[in-house]
Amino acid sequence: MKTVVSRIAAFLAILALALIPAAAQPPHESGPHRIDIKAQAIDAFDARNPKQTRFGALDFRGGLLLESPARDFGGISAIRVAADGQNFLALTDKSNWLRGQIVYRGIAPIAIRDAEMAPMLGPDRLPLKRRGWYDTESLAEDGGTVYVGIERVQRIVRFDYGRDGLTARGIPIPVLPAFKTLPKNGSLECLVMPPHGGPLAGTLIAISEQGLDARGNRLSFLIGGGNDGTFALKNTDDDFDISDCALTPNGKMLVLERRFSWTSGFAMRIRSVPLASIKPGATVDGPVLITADMGSQIDNMEGLSVHRAADGTLVLTLISDDNFFALQRTVLLQFGLVGE
Repeated sequence: MKTVVSRIAAFLAILALALIPAAAQPPHESGPHRIDIKAQAIDAFDARNPKQTRFGALDFRGGLLLESPARDFGGISAIRVAADGQNFLALTDKSNWLRGQIVYRGIAPIAIRDAEMAPMLGPDRLPLKRRGWYDTESLAEDGGTVYVGIERVQRIVRFDYGRDGLTARGIPIPVLPAFKTLPKNGSLECLVMPPHGGPLAGTLIAISEQGLDARGNRLSFLIGGGNDGTFALKNTDDDFDISDCALTPNGKMLVLERRFSWTSGFAMRIRSVPLASIKPGATVDGPVLITADMGSQIDNMEGLSVHRAADGTLVLTLISDDNFFALQRTVLLQFGLVGE
């Protein structure tokens, strides 16, 4: 019965997306403000086998079902968890910031505290949504600088978050002409900045959700740092779309993908791509670390972050986009990457 209900919820969510304009729920415009987030623990990832903790190359550490009375809460499409494993910065696809702290008991997340939201601001200090730049989907950090990818208008904006926090202004940066070829509602979902000292230092990596190159692979971009150009992520022809990515300390780019089917609802998977393989003109691929369907505690998984826990484990944090739809959920999950 749970699976049937999940499939119906997924169907209605996609229908809602098709029928409701993306800007129908305008973001709060009063500046940074505190919100309350209620968290319910997710103790088992797979309801069919509650005692199972290993899933592919990942060990389940715990999860949370998040809810809030705040009208702007939801639609979380990207997240970055700090090195301390607690502080996080996230964004919603209605051009809102969300930040706070993850609280733990042992290795398992148990709550969110000190949560704040704020509208993203443009160069004129007005909310981005007033420009029609409301489909904010991807997030990259480079020290105190934050980059945000915006679908539909095919732009990337830069924020001096380290100096101005949630009141930082977004300044558009130059992008490649090939951005104009991306699908309006299937463009920038993955955005990362490689660490300093490597061959791609100073170069933003961007992967499109559904944009394809001439060979049918996922069109991807290198922006700045003297490496401007395009590359491709191999398309596996099984209807998975790109939804986020994150870098590991040992030189891998983890790519989060999600799929929707009218018969089975949502699914997700994560691929691991060697960062060293990425260069202009390359087609890259890597092994699958995990695949999960709606028999597991997933929803429309759109955000991925990586940090090193105090116990040395490389921890993946995933979060779902509920599309501001009552029958979907905001789910936060954490896994340890085995052997890393």
